[in-house]
Amino acid sequence: MTEHYHKWYSNYLSREFSMLAFGHAGFPVIIFPTSGGRYYEAKDRGLIDSAKSLVEAGKIRIYCPDSINNLSWYNYSIHPADRVKTHIGYENLILNDLFNFINYETGYERMGVAGCSFGAYHAANIAFRHPDKISYLFCMGGAYDIKQFIMGYYDDNCYFNNPPDYLSNLNDEWYLGWIRKMGIILGTGEWDMCLAENIRLSGLLNAKNISHWLDLRLVAGHDWPWWKQMFPEYLSKIDN
Repeated sequence: MTEHYHKWYSNYLSREFSMLAFGHAGFPVIIFPTSGGRYYEAKDRGLIDSAKSLVEAGKIRIYCPDSINNLSWYNYSIHPADRVKTHIGYENLILNDLFNFINYETGYERMGVAGCSFGAYHAANIAFRHPDKISYLFCMGGAYDIKQFIMGYYDDNCYFNNPPDYLSNLNDEWYLGWIRKMGIILGTGEWDMCLAENIRLSGLLNAKNISHWLDLRLVAGHDWPWWKQMFPEYLSKIDN
């Protein structure tokens, strides 16, 4: 399984940014780190190895960008408005630096996004905000509501980066049309501390007639052993 380390200076964050990439060919999938995770987390935790056969067969390429959660949502030393603005800078990096790089390297115009726990927030938020760029969304133990990070503060930036809120009011047929074309899986377990968030998100999608799979597993919780079971199974459903 080929592995490449990428590092570049991004004007969107005014800092250097790192990423690992795995595979030589196939459909591109971005996996976002968890709350305190870094670009090497998916490798170190065995998530990449769980999908090794698909990567080595040239069916899937996996991209593991770094996170800046400690500078955005978890940065309690700055005002909540600035936490959201810092996150928007991160999204701009993903949309412009990373998406353009993946388009160039793979030839695919659309891609998949995935994440575990708070990484699933990043995957879901970018998928629902930019559905014309995303073909698949795979969430494992996802946490989607950012109100816990903004302590009662709320503005338009908060609203448009909080999927439970903007999906509830989404009636724009352009967005809904693209989202309905997306392959969406919400993986969770009966012991998952984020079970309620996944049931809630599934209900919001059902209300908008958005097809998806709420994969609620018995005897499963919120941790890497279960996510390593889910990830290769979800990737195997990609048809591109």
